[in-house]
Amino acid sequence: MKPLVVATGNSGKLQELQSYLAESGWALQLKPADLEIEETGQTFAENAALKAQQTAIATGEWAIADDSGLSVEALNGAPGLFSARWGQSDRERIDRLLRELTDHDQRTAAFICAIAVASPQGEIVLAIEGVCTGEILTGPRGEGGFGYDPIFWVPELQLSFAELAPEQKRQISHRGRALAQILPQLRSLAEQQTAAH
Repeated sequence: MKPLVVATGNSGKLQELQSYLAESGWALQLKPADLEIEETGQTFAENAALKAQQTAIATGEWAIADDSGLSVEALNGAPGLFSARWGQSDRERIDRLLRELTDHDQRTAAFICAIAVASPQGEIVLAIEGVCTGEILTGPRGEGGFGYDPIFWVPELQLSFAELAPEQKRQISHRGRALAQILPQLRSLAEQQTAAH
């Protein structure tokens, strides 16, 4: 199987992607630890593309990257690209978001995940976005998940992201939706690569 370098230093994210992409025909591996990529994009899609491109060029291998976050309507899309940097810990980020929404009745939000795949030359060959819409609760619910999961409510399931079983979350999450779209395309890319050699 050809290697597909995941543009992350986070082994948890690598494991999550491996569970989604087990049937992709690629051998996923972490990017080199010393490869630092500045996320200068204005959108999730731009950041995903930047990370995939730079990882591919640095390693000379195919690369995949994702960029994701939470967009809250009442806050004009914030925290958005800064979702992970909105506080020092998950608890701080959640508390800040709940504080900022204190006077808002409109609590519609969406988790967005952009994924990009780059060739070893750094050309973006696949780009996809997955979205899961929901609402922000007034307080945390559930023990699972991470980040903003305990306050992200999915109306059709009447559960927060932190209350979902892993299989449910895989099916409806922004990352799950993006990866479900990209999986068949990754498979055919893997077949093309094998046929070319």
